[in-house]
Amino acid sequence: MNPFVRWAKAHPLAFDAALALGVLACMIAGSFVDPHAPQGAYGWGARTPGPYSLLLMLLGAAALVLRRRAPLSVLAATVTVSVVELATDDPRVPVVMSAVVALFTVAANTDRPTTWRVGLATMSLLTAVAMLVGPMPWYAQENLGVFAWTGMAAAAGDAVRSRRAFVAAIRERAERAERTREEEARRRVAEERLRIARDLHDVVAHHIALVNVQAGVAAHVMDRRPDQAKEALSHVREASRSALDELRTTVGLLRQSGDPEAPTEPAPGLDRLDDLVDSFRHAGLPVDVARAKDAPSLPASVDLAAYRVVQEALTNVHKHAGPGAKAEVSVVRVGMHLEITVLDDGSGADAPTPDRSGGGHGLLGMRERVTALGGTLTAAPRYGGGFRVHAILPLDARTSTSAGASAGTNTNTSTTTSTSTTTSTCTSEGATTDAATTGDSTA
Repeated sequence: MNPFVRWAKAHPLAFDAALALGVLACMIAGSFVDPHAPQGAYGWGARTPGPYSLLLMLLGAAALVLRRRAPLSVLAATVTVSVVELATDDPRVPVVMSAVVALFTVAANTDRPTTWRVGLATMSLLTAVAMLVGPMPWYAQENLGVFAWTGMAAAAGDAVRSRRAFVAAIRERAERAERTREEEARRRVAEERLRIARDLHDVVAHHIALVNVQAGVAAHVMDRRPDQAKEALSHVREASRSALDELRTTVGLLRQSGDPEAPTEPAPGLDRLDDLVDSFRHAGLPVDVARAKDAPSLPASVDLAAYRVVQEALTNVHKHAGPGAKAEVSVVRVGMHLEITVLDDGSGADAPTPDRSGGGHGLLGMRERVTALGGTLTAAPRYGGGFRVHAILPLDARTSTSAGASAGTNTNTSTTTSTSTTTSTCTSEGATTDAATTGDSTA
């Protein structure tokens, strides 16, 4: 920014005082010039202003010092001295110059309707006084000059005001865009943090629950059945290794984007559903699975969400359903939706219920995953005992569908049972859920 402009903005009163001195100097210099000199040339010193004219010029210039603080009052004062000068002085002195500057200030610092009203009133008053009351003929060049100068002052002031408003609007729009970018960045960071938290919770809750159960089995049968204890410890090692691998994959997302080893997808999909179910069967939870054969591939986000819903639902069954409970898993594609149902017949005292506010985030995490994809999830006790989790996930329109898959036919039901073992009671993973539904949906 220009140093003079910075100084003018920092010291507005001093700038207005300097402007008033400049206007006074111009008026005094103009009062010594005769516009009607012979041969069309201005004759310097052809006339000399009297004390009365000097007083009017001094009053008009002095009023301009306060033009920013009271623009309308300053305009009224300068117009008053200009009217007196136009009506009485002969020859005239350019006192009207102070009114021109005051009118410019009013136009530059008010709105357009005010500029129109005040500008027209000032132009009409000064021109009428000059033409009708002044000592010169009404058609004199000086009278037309008063009309022209006041009109240009109003137009110039309005243009300055419009430019200031335009610049202020651009600046405000840029600041708003910057704030919007910052808010969007914070929102994306929060969403990514929440997504990673859900992944970590799913991995830890599932595998640690299995490790806890298998470790309890090993401790229970260590003395009497060492072979079964060895098998349980083997399951503990497999579950812990899987947990470490998935944790490493999830945390790997936090690497720099330029790292070629950074993974792009932290979690598996339904292609690993059989491995997931086997891990629960080895932990002593009988699970029946019903799913379509040769089902077409799913979008990555839907595949991940479906896997996590089944994983979390089976984990809750294993932790809360109680000894002897069985689970049923159904994955069916119906039209452009994927329906996932997990049922159990347990009656454990720790079963999560919609009206219980537990400290965990399992059901809440499932609902967030499904809702983020535009789906719905219900989790409620079953009529007659047990618990039911039902999720409906919309499929991407680009995903190919087939008649068999759409109808959900040709399902392959595999049932494997194993002996129930002692399970340890864990902290409830309950969260606020939807109202309980009374109808059961079987796979």
